[in-house]
Amino acid sequence: MYSKTVMDHFRNPRNVGEIENANGVGEVGNPLCGDIMTIYLDIRDDIIRDIKFQTFGCGSAIAVSSMITEMAKGKHIDEARKISNKDVAEALEGLPKNKLHCSNLGADALHMAIKNYEERRAGITRPEPVRKEVHVHREGGKCYCPYCDVEVSENTTFCEACQSNLEDEH
Repeated sequence: MYSKTVMDHFRNPRNVGEIENANGVGEVGNPLCGDIMTIYLDIRDDIIRDIKFQTFGCGSAIAVSSMITEMAKGKHIDEARKISNKDVAEALEGLPKNKLHCSNLGADALHMAIKNYEERRAGITRPEPVRKEVHVHREGGKCYCPYCDVEVSENTTFCEACQSNLEDEH
């Protein structure tokens, strides 16, 4: 069950889009689970003057992206850097247990965008990362089906829950 706040941010997301010539960009996600978030920042005098997002993912991922932009807008980068996944989940009045990883993505994308801003300001340029679909463990090293999020064993090649072949993805 989703809270009214989650549903509001999913149905009416705030700050959707891209900032042309953003001076901080952070992208996180995993194409296998389907959630990819990009945060764009316009920072002047170390204050987040504008923030936008583009998210490909579930309703929780969209709500998290919307909420984190609202939480960070107008804040000094040192204050925005302190926004945690727990803060986002609490602001949304909770998320279902199997969707808590979405709040991690939002906080991570924001932190990466701030880091990107600081590196650019310091004259550090990094090559664009090559996207790889990497198998990632969550919640204490447990494995989950990338299609239905049911826990599976490390060597599983077929998910009984959703009938998906996991040989290439897992």
